[in-house]
Amino acid sequence: MSGMRRRELIAALGGAVLAWPLAARGQQSGKVWRIGILSGVSRPAALPAIWGGFLQGMRQLGYVEGEHFVTEYRFADGKPERFPQLAGELVQLKSDVIVVGASNGIRAVQEATATIPIVMAYSIDPVGNGLVASLAHPGGNTTGLASAQEDTVSKQVELLAMAVPGLSRLAILTNPNLRIHGPLLQAAKTAAAKAAVTLVPVAAGTTLQEIERAFELMTNEDIRATVFLPDSFLLLSRQRIAELAIRNRLPSIFANRDYVEVGGLMSYGESFGDFGRRAANFVDKIFKGIKPAELPIEQPTRFFLVLNLKTAKTIGLSVPDKLLALADEVIE
Repeated sequence: MSGMRRRELIAALGGAVLAWPLAARGQQSGKVWRIGILSGVSRPAALPAIWGGFLQGMRQLGYVEGEHFVTEYRFADGKPERFPQLAGELVQLKSDVIVVGASNGIRAVQEATATIPIVMAYSIDPVGNGLVASLAHPGGNTTGLASAQEDTVSKQVELLAMAVPGLSRLAILTNPNLRIHGPLLQAAKTAAAKAAVTLVPVAAGTTLQEIERAFELMTNEDIRATVFLPDSFLLLSRQRIAELAIRNRLPSIFANRDYVEVGGLMSYGESFGDFGRRAANFVDKIFKGIKPAELPIEQPTRFFLVLNLKTAKTIGLSVPDKLLALADEVIE
């Protein structure tokens, strides 16, 4: 073989090696990664959205489930008191990385392990809540994605004021047991004051009966519209919440489109599927040897407004043209 042809062959082989997916090359040692996944909701509610996005992201990076990695799921079913036990189980399984899809479950995992890398597939104000040192330099064993919920809830107040002409009294459904709701409530108060709207905080509990009582309270308080803050239990109860909002002819806005699919009026916020896909990038980098402390926290850059015109018609609300023009998706 001539020197030229030999060099061409070596170059071709080198190019083939470079083109070979990194995930596949990493499996030559026989290593099958174990990914622990902690979710705040139930399996049916979680898999189509954030975890479906995560698995899609892993596939796009060249990983094949069952061949390059296995997943160990744990679901809190809307009961945050279960997080410590579930986190401990994922640690005992010797997970190579633990991915957390519930902001209020991250601390439980941090308390269960200081060595296993933790990827936040979703978090709210991780710096303010003491989960990481800073967005640029998270430190410790935790990195991942942070929601921009403080900006989102301010926009939700603005959109409701646009949807309901002359809006005077606006309720915000909160869970007083969730530390993450504190800064969101403050952001909503600031936005409501700017819109000359009275904001009334209403506690939503962890049972359907408490949610029904919250709607009764809003009726007695002459509430004209409602913002629902993100919460695992509320997400699991979204069908009943949508029904109650329609029955009480109460325009409502939520953080994600899952509520709008079952009859909620509108949602404005980030894409859970996108959070999942981007979390896969963090897992990939950790598998390649990068420490979580060296991976800056990422925040979303795109937000989605979804409107349900069928619900608007049912509750007698005429959606302004300027609001329709802003919608990314309209359900009719």
